[in-house]
Amino acid sequence: MQWTVGRVKITKIVEITSVGGSRFILPQGTSEAIQAMPWLVPHYATPEGRLRMTIQSWIVETPSHRIVVDTCIGNGKQNRSVPIWNNLDKPYLDDLAAAGYPAESIDTVLCTHLHVDHVGWNTKLVDGRWVPTFANARYVFGKTEYEHWAAHSPEGEHRAVFEDSVKPVVDASLADLVTADHRIGDEVSLIATPGHSPGHMSVLIRCDGAEALLTGDVAHHPCQMAHLDWSSTADSDPVQSIETRKMLFSRFADTPTIVFGGHFDPGRLVRDGDAFRLLACQIPTDRTAHITGTVEFPRAVSHETSDE
Repeated sequence: MQWTVGRVKITKIVEITSVGGSRFILPQGTSEAIQAMPWLVPHYATPEGRLRMTIQSWIVETPSHRIVVDTCIGNGKQNRSVPIWNNLDKPYLDDLAAAGYPAESIDTVLCTHLHVDHVGWNTKLVDGRWVPTFANARYVFGKTEYEHWAAHSPEGEHRAVFEDSVKPVVDASLADLVTADHRIGDEVSLIATPGHSPGHMSVLIRCDGAEALLTGDVAHHPCQMAHLDWSSTADSDPVQSIETRKMLFSRFADTPTIVFGGHFDPGRLVRDGDAFRLLACQIPTDRTAHITGTVEFPRAVSHETSDE
């Protein structure tokens, strides 16, 4: 599925789709609470109040760059806290190539933050060693984010993720540690959005008068736009994450900007009293949409799981 933002193309590559409960990441989002927000149906929730979420990458192709934003969980990774994320065998790279973006054609990998489900395909296993998947790319990590995890990943999942999906990139001298005012070409800039993680960044795309925002994990699900105080169980600073949601959503609500979530499909953000709603964009049948128009979603190729 592909959207255009001026001369920039944004393509969705799905690793895992889930439809289910919320106890793992958003315990406040009970079925009853989700059903009280009927605007979430059908794109973001089922009529029964089950959340629709994905683990996905956004491919951003500008006139000068091919950028992968966030790289999912990855194949063959171990010591993950979610059992089904261990030893995955997904056709992510095949899907990437089928969309017109073989790994060798990517020149930039941008991680909004360094959590397990955003860095996995940074590396792949070759002859028993984790090596960079995108050998021709520079990997862009937030300096604050990288320094935090370099100092605070002594054991368990954090250590495993850092050692198999981050450190090999740094050891290969492919990493650029940047501040939140960093730009990639003329069209892509970063916004500091801490709270979910210490150095979390969102991505702003501007081209030919059109605009898109890739939020990363500022919100895991659009229900957090209606309930700004619903912080994720994975947020490093739940209070700061609330303030970041208020700041970011206030800035882009009621504008033509299309909001692309780290784990949900894009939409237009509108004010709703003291909070917000996300009005799902729809993609036409040719699977390409200009963000200035009304579009209709087809179903993405996905590999579904269910969280009861």
